[in-house]
Amino acid sequence: MLIYGKQPVLYAALHHPECIEVLYVAKELDKKLYNRLMNHTFTVQRTKPEHIQSLCKSGNHQGFLAQIKPIELYDMTLVKPLERVVVLSGVTDMGNIGAIVRSCFALGVEALIVCGIKNLQLDHLARTSSGALLDLPLVTYENVLDCANILRQFGFSLYGAATEGEDIRHLKTPSKWALFMGSEGEGLAPKLLNKLDKSVKISMSHDFDSLNVSVATAILIDRMRNDA
Repeated sequence: MLIYGKQPVLYAALHHPECIEVLYVAKELDKKLYNRLMNHTFTVQRTKPEHIQSLCKSGNHQGFLAQIKPIELYDMTLVKPLERVVVLSGVTDMGNIGAIVRSCFALGVEALIVCGIKNLQLDHLARTSSGALLDLPLVTYENVLDCANILRQFGFSLYGAATEGEDIRHLKTPSKWALFMGSEGEGLAPKLLNKLDKSVKISMSHDFDSLNVSVATAILIDRMRNDA
């Protein structure tokens, strides 16, 4: 698997060196960074920008590319002892999912469950999450209704984003919760909303009711944190 771009590659190299197989660099490195990279066991290979460009097609590599070991996906058994998880239903854009991974990791969510997508582009997610995918457990599950049933059996309180929900600012969440997020166009299906304990929303100003799903997810997570 290949990832590229300065931030995700250096995050992987410095925080998860065990996952790096070869690190390609087409930039001059300052001495301190060079020494840190050379202290690890993976191979650092100096190359030309054209070589990296040929490997990552038209991507913006910024002079950094890494070949990494495959990223592990988890099953639902991982989630049982956790307390904060986010579930995506109908969200298919890899850029949005990558941004959500980044927000989840930064804001203390312990796992992300992606429902209804058979083939996630993990290299894309590692890049767009700035490397956070290497730290945040990612679970895939086909049927979101069954996923909700399992999470309830695990003791989670279930919340979902909906335009008719309760203002998130007025909500006191329990310690163990799962937040369901739907696509920007369709939202969460009525059958799923009926399974949830409560629907929540972000109140808007200026009669404006459209937020990117990754932005909305980050806001809701932050306002559901009991340690905030």
